[in-house]
Amino acid sequence: MVENLRWSKTDRRSWGIICLTGLWVYCLSFMLGVGFLSFVPSAAAQSNTINYTNTDLTGRNFAGEDLNGGVFVAAEMREANLQGANLKGAMFTKANLYGANLSETDLTDALIDRVTLYKANLRNANLTGATLTSTVIQETDITNVDFTDALIDRFTISLLCKVASGTNPTTGADTRESLGCKD
Repeated sequence: MVENLRWSKTDRRSWGIICLTGLWVYCLSFMLGVGFLSFVPSAAAQSNTINYTNTDLTGRNFAGEDLNGGVFVAAEMREANLQGANLKGAMFTKANLYGANLSETDLTDALIDRVTLYKANLRNANLTGATLTSTVIQETDITNVDFTDALIDRFTISLLCKVASGTNPTTGADTRESLGCKD
C-alpha cells in the first residue's frame, strides 16, 4: 500500500516543471509591473474600473464626468463637485461626502453604504434602484430626487419624508411618492 503513494520520477519531474513555470510567470509579472492577479478576470479587476479607494478627493471637481461603476471606498470627498456626473452602479462605502454637490447626478443602482452625506446637495439626482444603508443624510437637499425602488431603511425614510418635495425633471417621479411617504 505504501508503494502506491510514491511518485515516479516522471511525476516528480512534471510537477517540478509546473511549479517552476508558475513561479517564473509570477516573478515575471511583477518585474513587468503587471501583478500576478491581474491575469484573473473579475468585476473588481477590470481595467476600466475607476477606483478611488482611500483617496483624498476633498474639493475635487468631477462635474459632468463619466464615473460609471466607480469605486469610492473610504474616499474623503468633502465639498467635492459631482454635479451632473454619471455614477451609475458606483460604490460608495465609508466615504465622506460632507457638503458635496451631487445635484443632477445619476446614481442609478449605486451602493451607498455607511456614507456621510451631511449637508450635501442631491437636488434633481436619480437614485433609482440605489442601496442606501447606514448613511447619514441630514440637512441634505433632496428636492426633486427620484428614490424609486431604492433600498433605504425605515428610519432614514422617515427623516427624508419630513423634507421631501418636488418632481425629478429627468424621470418625472415625485420625490415623496418614490420614497413611499405617507401624507
